[in-house]
Amino acid sequence: MRNGAIIGWHHLPFVKEDARELEEMIVAAGAGALTHAGIAPEDVDAIYLGHFNAGFSPQDFPASLALGIDPALRFKPATRIENACATGSAAVHQGLQAIAAGAARHVLVIGAEQMSRVPPKEVGANLLKASYVAEEGGIPGGFAGVFGRIADLYYQRHGDQNEALAAIAAKNHKNGVGNRLAQMRKDLGRDFCRMVSEKNPLVAGPLKRTDCSPVSDGAAALVLAADDAAKSAPRAIGFRSAIQVSDFLPMSKRDIIAFEGCRLAWAKALVEAGMAVTDLSLVETHDCFTIAELIEYEAMGLTKPGQGARAILEGWTEMGGRLPVNPSGGLKAKGHPIGATGVSMHVLAAMQLDGSAGDFQVRDAALAGLFNMGGTAVANYVSILERVR
Repeated sequence: MRNGAIIGWHHLPFVKEDARELEEMIVAAGAGALTHAGIAPEDVDAIYLGHFNAGFSPQDFPASLALGIDPALRFKPATRIENACATGSAAVHQGLQAIAAGAARHVLVIGAEQMSRVPPKEVGANLLKASYVAEEGGIPGGFAGVFGRIADLYYQRHGDQNEALAAIAAKNHKNGVGNRLAQMRKDLGRDFCRMVSEKNPLVAGPLKRTDCSPVSDGAAALVLAADDAAKSAPRAIGFRSAIQVSDFLPMSKRDIIAFEGCRLAWAKALVEAGMAVTDLSLVETHDCFTIAELIEYEAMGLTKPGQGARAILEGWTEMGGRLPVNPSGGLKAKGHPIGATGVSMHVLAAMQLDGSAGDFQVRDAALAGLFNMGGTAVANYVSILERVR
């Protein structure tokens, strides 16, 4: 097991529009995590803040806003981390590296984003900055257009996947009902997700509104501790593995429907953890669009390439299936405030292992995997967690 454990966390509800300022969300999440961990602010050795921004907020130098949690944090090193939609996991992994290097015993990691303060057209333009702008910046429909193109290519190679994508959307919306932190808590049903309608129009390529994660505001935070420091904590969720794999940014340089960086990250993480994907109790995966979750089934090794639909249509990834995927509702229902997403995934996985997930608890959860990606499987992060105490 890697040195470093999660000993406390706090997760604000993800919402369509949060009246609080970005600074207030950062402070609330961070303060809650310290309280849950039972750690005094003066015991924090480093702060990492995940914040994508890219035009969503006028405040583009936010790391030291975390010092507003408590005056005792003044003069502590605070650093902003950014890696597109994997920003939150990048901050978590950076905290682990600080602990492994012996530079810190307690690290506060916060992820936050406020996306609702800009017009819809700017949302699309901001998100496209996580693509290779030189070649992909003109794709209509923003990042939805990028994944619409990926869906088109997948359909061309492997056939129509409308039923599978509808099943993924319906599963995640159903799971989100039980998650009090989720932005969307309504069971839409597979029929609604399958059919194009006035309330569920086509957005890009074959992707409908129900295939796309929403614009979200939110924040989440956790406290990491070195193994010796975690011994006195009331709880400890350890890392069996934590892997980052980066791939080429241009889609033109890759087989874009293979998610090769995701596949390699999972392979390395499972080897480091000494296990198979089927040993996991659950997975939280990056379903920014339903086509992404479908391809990720294949990349994590649940099915062969082109057969991802089996995992959802045969019920493998449902709650109660052989490997529940996104029991929280995923990005699709939980929400996707960019900088907060990866931290949220770690918190929700820790809650499962701690037995505190409530109405979306996976029974007898012992090992949790999570995959968070930036761009089109460009920045790929996999963490595998287990309960130590």
